[in-house]
This record gives sequence, structure tokens and C-alpha cells, in this order.
Amino acid sequence: MSESVATIILILAAAYAGIGIAIGGWFVFAGIARIDQATAHVSLGFRLIIWPGAAALWPWVLVKFANARPRGGEHP
Repeated sequence: MSESVATIILILAAAYAGIGIAIGGWFVFAGIARIDQATAHVSLGFRLIIWPGAAALWPWVLVKFANARPRGGEHP
């Protein structure tokens, strides 16, 4: 493998991780209650525990957030 290919792979991995950390942090501290209202008043410890998972799965988190109903919507 040439150095340029390895460099590109590392840059893409770093970009994915950076975007994941940012979106995961936003989701954990601001957006999680839109998906699950029971998490609106959870502790800081809980939020810190789920942050790595939200960061790793950030594309899925964005899809779930986009498809979630706003808070206060009707329940089926």
C-alpha cells in the first residue's frame, strides 16, 4: 500500500471520528430527548456513557433524529 493511500484512509477515519464526536456531543446534550422523552432529565454520567456510541454511529443517529417527532407530539 502506498503512503498516499494510507494517508487518505487516515484522513477519512479522522474526519469520520471528528464529525462523530461533534454530532454525538450535540445529540447527547441537546437532541436525545426528541428521540426518547424519558431521557430529557438524565444525569451527566449517563450522557457521557452513551456519547462514544452516538459518536461511532453518528449516521444512524442523524437518521433517527430526522425521523423523530418533535417533543410534545401526539402519541399513538
